[in-house]
Amino acid sequence: MQMPFSNRRHALRALSALLIPGIARRAAAQSGDPSLAAADCVIPAKAGGGFELTCTLARDALQAVRPSHPPLAQRYLPGGIGAVAFDRIATGQLGGPGTLVAFSSGSLLNLAQGRFGPHPPSAVRWIATLGTDYGVIAVHRDSPYKRLEDLVTALRQDPSRMAFGAGGTVGSQDWVKAALLVRAAGRDHKAMRFVSFEGGGDALGALQGKHVDVFPGDAAEALQAIAGGAAVRLLAVLSETRLGGALTGVPTAREQGVDIVWPTVRGLYLSANVPDAAVRAWTAAFAEATATPGYAALRERHGLYPFALTGAALDAYVQARIKTYQALADELGLRRWKP
Repeated sequence: MQMPFSNRRHALRALSALLIPGIARRAAAQSGDPSLAAADCVIPAKAGGGFELTCTLARDALQAVRPSHPPLAQRYLPGGIGAVAFDRIATGQLGGPGTLVAFSSGSLLNLAQGRFGPHPPSAVRWIATLGTDYGVIAVHRDSPYKRLEDLVTALRQDPSRMAFGAGGTVGSQDWVKAALLVRAAGRDHKAMRFVSFEGGGDALGALQGKHVDVFPGDAAEALQAIAGGAAVRLLAVLSETRLGGALTGVPTAREQGVDIVWPTVRGLYLSANVPDAAVRAWTAAFAEATATPGYAALRERHGLYPFALTGAALDAYVQARIKTYQALADELGLRRWKP
């Protein structure tokens, strides 16, 4: 028996309502347009550190300019402070037009040493930087070290008398900050004690519990912990000049006679195997987001300072920083593996 025309029309409409969204989602995924396709941001460490901050800022920035876009979902993939995530993206085990991964200056430092496996920087597509953080030297609020000078004096007497604790192992950016501080005290950085953690969140927890003495981490994650009630004292910020906001009263290391400056740029990358359309779409999305009048306030709420790059400017920055970090690695006697 043949269905009446009016019933067939209603059936077709119902079928279209079921099929068209699926077709649209597939088309969005193929085009890589972040205004259509749902996406996620991979946090390559445990919770509570700078990578999580980066993904949160990326989510909030995109929502501000594209409220109809599904929010960036967050997922954790700890391992080697970014090494596992980079390897999986570079080898195609992870990735696609909708998979962004957080990176920092520490990621570039690890790449410069070949610590992310046999992969060159071109194994991924660098999409955007969202801002820059700065290193800090922090201690427990009850620590006998009230100023950076006190800490340097103690290191000069015996660098092994205290334990540094931060994210990463030997050669990581937090290790390098500690090494530079010990060298500034006139001692061999190889004599220091360094306790490795899988991210700044765990390291700050250890500082809170007095299991380590010094945290050579980053300002944003330290301020986040302090805002949450952590008993942490900032002795110095590793910026060129004093910073504003929550760091207004924190002197720089340079002011205190220690010439260490360490910016920590935060950004995102994609797999190199995604379509060019996806790269263009994500680049345009973050260029738009970081250029909006309200972005500065949003970035500041996440504890970051201005540093927004995309496209060729970002590629050039990555290459330049890797060369600088390779020279620093050689200076500190770190072994470099060539991909």
